[in-house]
Amino acid sequence: QVQLVESGGGLVQTGGSLRVSCAASGRTFSTYAMGWFRQAPGKERESVAAISWTGISTYYADFAKGRFTISRDNAKNTVYLQMNSLKPEDTAVYYCNAVKVVAGTVEPALDAWGQGTLVTVSS
Repeated sequence: QVQLVESGGGLVQTGGSLRVSCAASGRTFSTYAMGWFRQAPGKERESVAAISWTGISTYYADFAKGRFTISRDNAKNTVYLQMNSLKPEDTAVYYCNAVKVVAGTVEPALDAWGQGTLVTVSS
């Protein structure tokens, strides 16, 4: 099983940048496609980006395209999300998880979640 710990969130102004990280434990991390999800206050959790276990293939939600970049370092069991040109509507708790694709939709593959990391973008 994989355990996940997110970090790197914080307060940033509109237009600023932030990189969040997800450290995973477990020897099978490198075999999982991984992804980032977010949940804003009063809203459902949504997928943000995903990356294949090789790091070659990536997926971005429309709102993330051109602004966010997902990457991973399998030697460090870590996946990253670089977020640029942040907007107030990006304010949310960001979570990582292994991912699967179901009917063309990126969904979390593990039932267990980390504590997430809060990103707040001020206007």
